Amino acid sequence: MTLTPAGLRLDPAGPPSYAPTEDTLQTRRPEVNAMLARIYRPAKTAMQSGKAKTNDWLLEFEPASARRNDPLTGWTQSTDMNGQVRLNFETREEAVAYAQKHGIAFQVFETKEPKRIIKAYADNFATGRRIPWTH
Repeated sequence: MTLTPAGLRLDPAGPPSYAPTEDTLQTRRPEVNAMLARIYRPAKTAMQSGKAKTNDWLLEFEPASARRNDPLTGWTQSTDMNGQVRLNFETREEAVAYAQKHGIAFQVFETKEPKRIIKAYADNFATGRRIPWTH
């Protein structure tokens, strides 16, 4: 079995198959190294009060080109296919390690923890309230 410069594995018993190597990926996809990725934890959605899907870290690529309207249908179109890629990771370190392993330039956005104000419904009727409760 031999490996050609294009990354095709030639086996006399069967058809050629693609076997990517590091140098093959570098030469065939130079735009991968030029892309910038964002690593962040998404904010809580405003539609629900729960905090589901806010513990994972996301890796998304920055838009490479501006979106524009299709003249025929009026829909938004883009030539950037990496805008559809969204990778989930359990920890920040996993996302950073993935980006470093694949040679992706990245920027990490730390999340700001919201300031929690503990309230109880009974506080509305407390005698020491600054503003008296009225109907």
